[in-house]
Amino acid sequence: MPGPVLLAFALCGVSAGCTADDGGGPAAPSPSGEAAEACRVLHEALPDRVAGEERNGSAPSSEYTAVWGEPAVELRCGVPEPEVLRPGSEHYNPTAEAAEVNGVSWLLEETDGGYRFTTTERNPYLEVRVPHAYAPEIGVLTDLADAVRGALPPAAG
Repeated sequence: MPGPVLLAFALCGVSAGCTADDGGGPAAPSPSGEAAEACRVLHEALPDRVAGEERNGSAPSSEYTAVWGEPAVELRCGVPEPEVLRPGSEHYNPTAEAAEVNGVSWLLEETDGGYRFTTTERNPYLEVRVPHAYAPEIGVLTDLADAVRGALPPAAG
């Protein structure tokens, strides 16, 4: 893993709230059209293991979510654009902390129990929640990079 990525991760000071799902797994997003198709392609391309942990069935089961290990690394595909990236939103931050990991750019947001990483420059947006148990949390993203690059096209712009 490149040193600058670790440094960017270590310096990350962006704070964001969590949205917990009471169903025992990540809440399934509801993408449509091309976004839904890209998420289905990603779902099939995801690795069986992330951070050394085996992929589990997630509850609720969805083509837009995936889970590895315990505590769970949770992935959700087709999530809304993060507020910190949306000009005009209350939490817009054009200098929000981001890092590129193996060709995929990620927004870094610290949560109470770990980090939330959201792809930038990809369509649709992909969110990965990584508990502190997997520190350095950014390492999980290396296991996902090939699948993300292959399934989620670069955003137009």
